[in-house]
Amino acid sequence: MSRPAPSDIRQRITMRCVRDAGAGAMLPVVLGYEARDPYAVSLSFGTMTGDIVWTFGRDLLREGLGGPVGIGDVRIWPGVDLLGRPCLMVEFRSPDGELLVETPSEPVRDFLERTFEVVPTGAESQSLDVDAIIDQLLTV
Repeated sequence: MSRPAPSDIRQRITMRCVRDAGAGAMLPVVLGYEARDPYAVSLSFGTMTGDIVWTFGRDLLREGLGGPVGIGDVRIWPGVDLLGRPCLMVEFRSPDGELLVETPSEPVRDFLERTFEVVPTGAESQSLDVDAIIDQLLTV
């Protein structure tokens, strides 16, 4: 496993699995951002068999704090938890199933602010290493 660059951001949060019957399991999650992939963020769920990582647009996560977004595998919208506090709802869909989780909004907002300090909105293309992307595509 490679070591994170100084501009990489990792933040541990806890998400609660939401079920039809109400409260569900608490899930430790790591939010991730790497300046070399400036348009994306990741959510890494630790499992007994290894990490499950979902990568999606940083803008999708930011926009989800303000209103419902997403039409594909990841959908995000603001909500209110069982105690009436602001939270962020995230739904993951795959051929293997669906998962709906909630997490307090503030840690996600803080995480995003840190990512925009590293690579501001509109400056993403300046952080892309096009040569590395081409090399990666050619070695597949």
